[in-house]
Amino acid sequence: MDKPLDRRRTAMELIENMFNVEMRFLQSGSERLDVLASAFHAEIVVHEPQSLPYAGDWNGLDGVGALFRNMREIWSDVAVEDLQTAQNDNVVFMSCMLSLTSRATGATIIQPFAEVLRFKDDRLIEGTPFYYDTGEILAILR
Repeated sequence: MDKPLDRRRTAMELIENMFNVEMRFLQSGSERLDVLASAFHAEIVVHEPQSLPYAGDWNGLDGVGALFRNMREIWSDVAVEDLQTAQNDNVVFMSCMLSLTSRATGATIIQPFAEVLRFKDDRLIEGTPFYYDTGEILAILR
């Protein structure tokens, strides 16, 4: 009997699934954490820069849900364009152009963005984002 093919998801498939789930959560106003579980591991940690309003480590689905609710209050629109990925085993490196629109001021910025993402069982277990200019991000929030 033939063994089923153990096909790993590509970096782009992993990232697209992650962003689709994140954007659905952000745009829907959903509070249901089970929505996140299809792309985010139960033991996830996201490390946000200390200079941003949602700074720190966000742990577990509860933490990621809280991070996304926090981001939803700050940004009226978040968009990703020109997505590029590279993969080394369970680590995905991604870069894109990130567009953020401040809910408070209506101002929009577009800047390069990169992230180092570690996956387990096809779900994100650790994410470390690198924003091009957090000073510019903070400036449009005032």
